[in-house]
Amino acid sequence: MLKGAASLSNSELLAILINNGTKDKTAVDLAKDLLAAVDNDLQKLRKLSVREYLQLKIKGLGEAKSISIAAALELGIRRDSSEKKKNIILSSKDIAEYLRSQLQYKKHEVFTVVFLNRANKILHHEIISEGGITATIADPRIILKKALEHNATAIILSHNHPSGSLKPSKQDEDLTYKIKEAAKYFDIVVTDHIIVSDEGYLSFADEGIL
Repeated sequence: MLKGAASLSNSELLAILINNGTKDKTAVDLAKDLLAAVDNDLQKLRKLSVREYLQLKIKGLGEAKSISIAAALELGIRRDSSEKKKNIILSSKDIAEYLRSQLQYKKHEVFTVVFLNRANKILHHEIISEGGITATIADPRIILKKALEHNATAIILSHNHPSGSLKPSKQDEDLTYKIKEAAKYFDIVVTDHIIVSDEGYLSFADEGIL
């Protein structure tokens, strides 16, 4: 550890969070068991809830240790989000990277809006609605009310597809058009609608369907 956290393996970093092992296994052994349970995929690990950690039934990995790991991974997600939030949005890639850090680990569909000022800097980002695995509904009136509250001159709509598909539905397109047209009355521009998933992202603006 004297050489810095970057010099440690994934299992060694997890072992620090686990803190201590069992009679038969060290903390590093438990960390290796946990990583093996998610195919050594940190993305899968970040998606697990505390309950799902416990369902893995790894002896020595109880609720307290599971909470510590989940909390540390959540801090990592929030750090990524905080760093990206400082940036000015210049392209769909910029906002997609920011949104993926927020949404790609959600197991149900979430509709969010990013509120921007005239310089395209993020003023606020908020979850508007949460739904099931396949759909969520967003109210244009709520979105525009919040845009006015934050003095936003532009907004970016976004939602995730837990299924992994990036193809927009007819409902996605209709809702986008409805919000875009309503926003015009308040001189607010809908600059994009981003769909994010584990597979990447899709920009309505880039695809010419905004």
